[in-house]
Amino acid sequence: MVLDRLFESYLHMKKNYDVIIIGAGSVGVPIALSLAEEKFSILVLEKLPSPGQGQNKKAIGGIRATHSDKAKIHISLESIEIFSTWKEKYGDDIEWQSNGYSFPAYTSEDEKMLKDLLKIQKSFGLNIDWISPREYLKLVPGICKQGLRGSTYSPEDGSASPLLALNSFYFKSKEFGAEYHFNEKIVDIKTHNGSINGIKTNREEYNCKILVNAAGNNASEIGKMLGIEIPVQPDSHEGGITEPVKPFFKPMVVDLRPGLDSQNYYFYQNPQGQIFFCITPEPPIEGTDSRSTSLFLPQISRRLIDLFPKLKNIKIRRTWRGQYPATPDGFPIIGKTKIDDFILAVGTCGQGFMLGPGIGKLVARLLTNKLTEDDEKNLDSLSLYRNFVGEEKFK
Repeated sequence: MVLDRLFESYLHMKKNYDVIIIGAGSVGVPIALSLAEEKFSILVLEKLPSPGQGQNKKAIGGIRATHSDKAKIHISLESIEIFSTWKEKYGDDIEWQSNGYSFPAYTSEDEKMLKDLLKIQKSFGLNIDWISPREYLKLVPGICKQGLRGSTYSPEDGSASPLLALNSFYFKSKEFGAEYHFNEKIVDIKTHNGSINGIKTNREEYNCKILVNAAGNNASEIGKMLGIEIPVQPDSHEGGITEPVKPFFKPMVVDLRPGLDSQNYYFYQNPQGQIFFCITPEPPIEGTDSRSTSLFLPQISRRLIDLFPKLKNIKIRRTWRGQYPATPDGFPIIGKTKIDDFILAVGTCGQGFMLGPGIGKLVARLLTNKLTEDDEKNLDSLSLYRNFVGEEKFK
């Protein structure tokens, strides 16, 4: 007991930091990694017992730059660069695979929307093309042919293990000097003359020059401590995974057509042969209830089998429910606030895992005054003070 107390006292001896990050999840850990690499002294505060125990462990692992917005495309392209080179650079296998993303079209409306958007996506540097039904059937043999008009396909998109990736980011950030305190909940944020002065948790008080809100579902709660309204409202999504089977298709498949009580749904096969799947409810199910429901499997199973009959005899191992910290327009909120040293990296709308490494690099450039012209424009479009009238087409 005495040794435990001495060790805890040692951990908390250092109380002054350049940057304190709230949240050790899909976004907070990559930010800590990028800032520690830039030699900032970093403390990450997390109310849960270890990194990635919020929504990161509920992600299915898809990583795409196939978005409808320049800022998200740029951030995701940087993320893909990090994910795809991680093993080569650091030796850790995070199960990255360039399996690509596909958006098959079965209606003339979806075909037109995808082809119109294709031009914009290519102009922002995305490697994406329209492929014919014949070409798509080679990628996903056995998918429903009836009504298939073709598909977009972005081969450099991919997937990785959220658990392996985040833990690898976590340990690498610690090698660079980042410090983490778990089981600590923020209870107060102190200010002086309009600047951040310190953080009080249920266990300790700390000083910092900059505070980064990467609190996911709790982003709004943190903002209120400073009198800043952050329009992030979590809504629930369910996912599942099957038994492993021999690989029989390559890309993530996203069916944009709405169904009963749902919008799109998507699925892919991981390196072990398991199929991950997820659905977007309609209307959104707001709140943080993480209990699985009896509605999900009948709802998604019928849609999956109708689209891809080969799936009908595969056994499902488990399902789960997590949250998408959503914003009114479906785009994240990143950048400075009216309190200059209070930085936001929130509202990733269920895409924190794929956006996190790119966000980490962007925040690092922001805090080292190395922003590019594109960075400046991207931050402007993702600002807390935008009008939120747009709409992300690929939520």
